Amino acid sequence: MRIFGRVRHRPSTTWRQATDRAFTLIDDGRYEDAGALLTRAADLEPWLPESWYNLALLHKFRHDWEQARSAGLRAVALLDRDSGAPDWWNIGIAATALQDWPLARRAWQAYGLRMPAGEAGAPPDAPVTMALGSAAVRLSPEGEAEVVWGRRLDPARLEVLSIPLPSSGRRWGEVVLHDGVPHGERVAPDGGTFPVFDEIELWAPSPVPTWLVLLEAATEADRDALERLAADAGYAAEDWSSSVRLLCRTCSESRMPTDDGSAATRDPHDHGEPGHPGHLSHLSHRSEGALWVPERECGIAAPAGLVRGLLDGWVADSPDSRDWRDLEEVC
Repeated sequence: MRIFGRVRHRPSTTWRQATDRAFTLIDDGRYEDAGALLTRAADLEPWLPESWYNLALLHKFRHDWEQARSAGLRAVALLDRDSGAPDWWNIGIAATALQDWPLARRAWQAYGLRMPAGEAGAPPDAPVTMALGSAAVRLSPEGEAEVVWGRRLDPARLEVLSIPLPSSGRRWGEVVLHDGVPHGERVAPDGGTFPVFDEIELWAPSPVPTWLVLLEAATEADRDALERLAADAGYAAEDWSSSVRLLCRTCSESRMPTDDGSAATRDPHDHGEPGHPGHLSHLSHRSEGALWVPERECGIAAPAGLVRGLLDGWVADSPDSRDWRDLEEVC
């Protein structure tokens, strides 16, 4: 078989050496040096789709979406198969980052995903809408990682529905671009499993600020009432005292239960031990089996003009069992 006038064959030793060295450099975060080697590899073997796939992957790591799209399209032009290639998935991520919706649709379909019936008649410039259910995303996976819950909008975007801690720099309601390969799972009490994806970058910011408040809630029902009140107003409240746990990286990236009420599900690692960096994880909103402590540290996502009214209304419904203090905007 001839491509570009040359016989297609196995990549040369020089190509393999350059590529292997490039991925070692990528693992060390040396993207510029890796880029030079992968460009050289593509010059040596331009008829190999792997040459362009590797470059597209590097550009994805660098968040250079124009280059990732360009290299990805060169890769798929050389493919022998019609669907299912990971090249198409990376193109889908790049196209989504660039809001190139016609190409994103083409990429997901070429990968082999079935598009919803409503997508068939969607305007070409309308965002892809696939409603893929709930999942979790690991914010800042290379830094102070935090796993939060959200709603998948398509194969590469998730709307954050947890209230992230202020250290993450993220807000409730933001949309993040995420990678395609899950790193871990969360298992619900009913046995349902949810993938944990790694964030790539912020795709759409949220205008809704995050507040920290100290609650006095005599019972779990009192705490639950505030969460319902916020949700009914179109916003959110989350009891960080019970929903957030510190996991080691190994546990965070493995199969973890969402309900942390049982001692049998607790992380066995000492998080102060070297080699076990901590990841924050929003695992549960409940604390079954634990002694209830009325003072709760709560996150609230709501506009400045509404948050005090929500809290005062919550207290007014049961003043003998509820109170709040020390409200502070934290993100």
